[in-house]
Amino acid sequence: MKTLIVDDQKEIREGLRLMLEKFCPQVTSIHEADGVVAGIRAIHEIQPDLLFTDVEMQDGTGMDMLNKVQDINFQVVFITAYNKYAVDAFRFSAIDFLLKPVEPDLLAEAVKRASFRAKQNELMSQLSVLNNRMRNSDEEKKIVLKDQKAIYVIKVSDIAYLQAEGVYTHFFIGNGEKVMVSKNIKEYEELLEGFGFMRVHNTYLVNLNRIVRFDKTDGGSLVLDGGQTVPVSSRKKDALLEYLKSV
Repeated sequence: MKTLIVDDQKEIREGLRLMLEKFCPQVTSIHEADGVVAGIRAIHEIQPDLLFTDVEMQDGTGMDMLNKVQDINFQVVFITAYNKYAVDAFRFSAIDFLLKPVEPDLLAEAVKRASFRAKQNELMSQLSVLNNRMRNSDEEKKIVLKDQKAIYVIKVSDIAYLQAEGVYTHFFIGNGEKVMVSKNIKEYEELLEGFGFMRVHNTYLVNLNRIVRFDKTDGGSLVLDGGQTVPVSSRKKDALLEYLKSV
């Protein structure tokens, strides 16, 4: 894989180069650029298979750079210092990212994923979601979900509820569609907490905006606007009832 590193910090570029050479046999050649302008030029000249780019650089951002590239037919991994807002944006878009300082084992895993990932048709949709999250756009929020067969760009408001199954999470969409992803429900609980979702059971995370009623029989359950029924645990019932009283 022809690989391009775009970062305005020389030590970051050199560190990534050394780790790629040592731990990533899939990488056949490594090129560098020190910012957005140089990065755009390098992308056109090199035609990389894989791009590592910093989020914030002196002459712009990684998204600025990608927005100026017409044909994105390569894989992208963002590199960023920890920032909850930025990390959440990457998680919503399901685009790969690495936190500084980059750990060799996580870098190697990112390269492996990139080598198996589908090309442009997936990435363009993901970049659109990421771009809107980064710009804090007023456009209705969307999340990218991927399973073994496809990629789904879904409005957060269309999600009825989530159900945990071990390390997997099932998304139940309002139109009856179901998507299973290989991430645990705890990650999505943290991601969706600001969008009106509540953990009402150890196994279930519910979109509160889709509740039609709370049934007290059989220990308690919620009926959603799509007709779905979700159980409520005794530990979560008080918090749920407090919310329903406040609506």
